[in-house]
Amino acid sequence: MNGLILQGFEWYLPDDGNHFNHLKEKLEELKGLGITAIWLPPVFKATGTNDVGYGIYDLFDLGEFDQKGNVRTKYGTKEELLSLIDKAHEVGISVYADVVLNHKAGADEKEKFRAVEVSREDRTKVIGEEKDIEGWTKFTFPGRDGKYSEFEWNHQHFSGVDYDDIEKKGGIFKLTGEGKGWSWAVAGEHGNFDYLMFSDIDHNHPDVRQEIFYWADWFINETNVDGFRYDASKHIDAGFMDDLENHIRANIKEDFYSMGEYWNGDNQTLIDYMSETSGNIDLFDVPLHYSFYSASHSGSEYDMRTIFDNSILKTNPTIAVTFVDNHDTQLGQSLESWVKPWFKEHAYSIILLRDEGYPTIFWGDLYGIGDGTLYGGMYDKLTKLMELRRDYAYGDQDDYLLDANTVGFVRKGDDDHPGSMAVVMTNGDMATLSMNVGEDQKGKIFIDALGNNDSKIQIKDDGYGDFHVSPGSVSVWVEKI
Repeated sequence: MNGLILQGFEWYLPDDGNHFNHLKEKLEELKGLGITAIWLPPVFKATGTNDVGYGIYDLFDLGEFDQKGNVRTKYGTKEELLSLIDKAHEVGISVYADVVLNHKAGADEKEKFRAVEVSREDRTKVIGEEKDIEGWTKFTFPGRDGKYSEFEWNHQHFSGVDYDDIEKKGGIFKLTGEGKGWSWAVAGEHGNFDYLMFSDIDHNHPDVRQEIFYWADWFINETNVDGFRYDASKHIDAGFMDDLENHIRANIKEDFYSMGEYWNGDNQTLIDYMSETSGNIDLFDVPLHYSFYSASHSGSEYDMRTIFDNSILKTNPTIAVTFVDNHDTQLGQSLESWVKPWFKEHAYSIILLRDEGYPTIFWGDLYGIGDGTLYGGMYDKLTKLMELRRDYAYGDQDDYLLDANTVGFVRKGDDDHPGSMAVVMTNGDMATLSMNVGEDQKGKIFIDALGNNDSKIQIKDDGYGDFHVSPGSVSVWVEKI
């Protein structure tokens, strides 16, 4: 099966509580297009219904309790969530939940504790005296009133906060005292990148470990989700992540799927993290995304032969979750690195039609962003590529990476999908690339299924065809039926 993930949200979805229902209505269409899994946005109560979900408040509130101004989350109620998951399973689509375990936000009460301020640029550098500060670290969840878990969070369960209410001052404040400090099994950016935002969870505290392990048991059994997408992985202690993954596989679901957002463009750093987490967490191919971004902004100056350099797809393809853009890279967001629209068809052809990787379709690329005025998406082009993946992306793969501007590859099909497919793309002028689609295809007429080139190519006796591509375009050649 050609597995294909839909990232089932983008940043600017309306705050109307209807998204779970909207997704449910699309499930059969998505299944028909070849979607095998949906990555949901964070389904937990956040700081308010206008929160995309990463300002996480209560992991046990899935839109069930009157907290933070409403019962529902941005996307709907718990009942609607469970109905969506049940329907997805009914049509044969897996569901991955976006889980936020790095921090908590929207505390119910303030507490006084000892801390030091550290530099934003270098979190190992102390820039103030140890002193009493007052921070929002007490989480009592009064609206839930102890249902599912009676655990209450306090300052001992955190390693850092972003505000001192005594001096009414923002910053990064590291808690002090016995056993306190940043984890060192995190990314090394800014000296130490344990702290990201809000109240930073101390994953080495035994009570925290016990509560999160208990929550994972409860959440997976309560919702029957098939996997996790871990937010902010590089900010969380890698040993904790490894222990959590081993716990889930040993005690809940042996075949549970996990993918991690470790946002780093360096391939070796990602390989090291994979080793630290026992290879149990697939990783988003951030280096490949940056190659797409660079190619889209460089035009014909970009050497297309290098597009896979430094990517996980090239070095560790079995753990590569490939993507073109997502909610963080879209315009106006924290990791903005938007692939220009002219190159998106190239990029999606690469991740959808090649043999390697577990590709992800971004909601914003499929259906547009916001009300469509920010970006209208590429529904017609993308659904055609999804259909081509479903019908032709099988069997042996031969690469033709011979020219700086024009590259291609061929898929030879298999017993169940006997048709060959030739993909050719250029970031320069009109070009022709000779590729072999197999002697069994001789005499057949191939056309561009994307409609970007109106030629008809007859396959020669030796299996070769001279496949054309229009300027700055991509063509996918298959037999004319």
